[in-house]
Amino acid sequence: MTITPYEHYQDSNILWIDKYPSHWTLTRVKYEAYVKARVGWHGLKSDDFTDEGPYLVTGSDFIGPKIKWQNCYHCDLPRYEQDPYIQLKNGDLLITKDGTIGKVALVDNLKTDDKATLNSGVFVVRPLADNFTTKFYFWLLQSSVFKTFVDFNKTGSTIVHLYQDTFVNFSYASPEIKEQTQIAAFLDHETAKIDTLIEKQQQLIELLKEKRQAVISHAVTKGLSPQAPMKDSGVEWLGEVPDHWDVLRLKHLIQSLESGCSVNAADIPAKDNEIGVLKTSCVYTRQFRVEENKTVILDDLSRVKCPIRKGAIIISRMNTPELVGASALVDVEAENIYLPDRLWQTIFNDDYAINSEYLAHFMTVTGFRNQISLAAEGASSSMQNIAKEDYLAINTLLPSLNEQLNIVEYLRLTTDKFDELVNKANTAINLMQERRTALISAAVTGKIDVRNWIAPTTSSDATEVQQEVSV
Repeated sequence: MTITPYEHYQDSNILWIDKYPSHWTLTRVKYEAYVKARVGWHGLKSDDFTDEGPYLVTGSDFIGPKIKWQNCYHCDLPRYEQDPYIQLKNGDLLITKDGTIGKVALVDNLKTDDKATLNSGVFVVRPLADNFTTKFYFWLLQSSVFKTFVDFNKTGSTIVHLYQDTFVNFSYASPEIKEQTQIAAFLDHETAKIDTLIEKQQQLIELLKEKRQAVISHAVTKGLSPQAPMKDSGVEWLGEVPDHWDVLRLKHLIQSLESGCSVNAADIPAKDNEIGVLKTSCVYTRQFRVEENKTVILDDLSRVKCPIRKGAIIISRMNTPELVGASALVDVEAENIYLPDRLWQTIFNDDYAINSEYLAHFMTVTGFRNQISLAAEGASSSMQNIAKEDYLAINTLLPSLNEQLNIVEYLRLTTDKFDELVNKANTAINLMQERRTALISAAVTGKIDVRNWIAPTTSSDATEVQQEVSV
């Protein structure tokens, strides 16, 4: 695909626009579009908003049928007509203005009788006349031009906010509607190719992670020798295990589980000369991330306890159902980093020869994780807790120390290969996302001329994108 720039450009004298094609026009949102937020109907209660209607469009959680949100952002829909502008209609552009601002969506699947409205965190943008298409705006608001404008004008420290009177003064360069439509069609086609390739890479990553976990699970429950005699473990989820391995409960291997206390801390990582307390997110990925900590405030320094120790296993005793019991091996020396009350740290029983890396691998086995789910309790379905005695009652397997070391070495070599492939796939995704962003910005700002572009009749041209981002 060869696309050239326009022949003539002129200076805009506007920071986020720079130069633009000479036949385009400088304009602002308020001259081209109706923009409204904080719309809704009086007298409706939250129970009125269901999958059948009325539908409510919000910036985070949604009820009702889907609207097409870009960048993995999904939105939904609502009822009862008043002001004709309050009722959403197909072709309306939506943009979030609170929190994560600048996410955009086109309304494109409303049926004739569907009624829809917005909450206060979303703008609706609608043409005042037939001089522009919201399909062009859809891409313009995902470009570097709009991002620079937002970064320059957004307000708020904790929750960022884009005010309506700021948004309507967004300046941009606009071509005639025929060219807008052509640019939108070009970007629809080209980004769809890139999105397909990104999705394939994401699927590959998930397959690699599943295969990686399967290799770990087999090694720590069946051993490395396919010829080893097997026995019934007597534990349903373990099944048959090597005959010479011991089947034990965790309480035999772990003498105790120690924990820290809750302290006040600033949500920034501690520096080398500061005291930090771990966040539960330090074990979310099943690999210990010491950078996931908070700096303890001066008044609470005397209250911290239980410094982390290299070689121990950190366990989350309280979390969401998916993450309660998540664990990771402390594989770094980290002075001045302490445990909170929601994390445990293992103290092993000296009567058993235990390699903590082997045991950390065992704690990721699906059957082990299922036992945690069965034992966890909580007043809320979104937050679960597991008691020490229930956690330590879970069964585990213990080979000889020499065999544990062999398994650990085998898994280091094997998982490194999987991790390398995952890293390559992530690199490819990053490159494709960068290309996608650059392509959008170039097209909507007139850096490239797509007026003569014709959509290919086959999808074979997706290979060129893959070749450009191959690693």
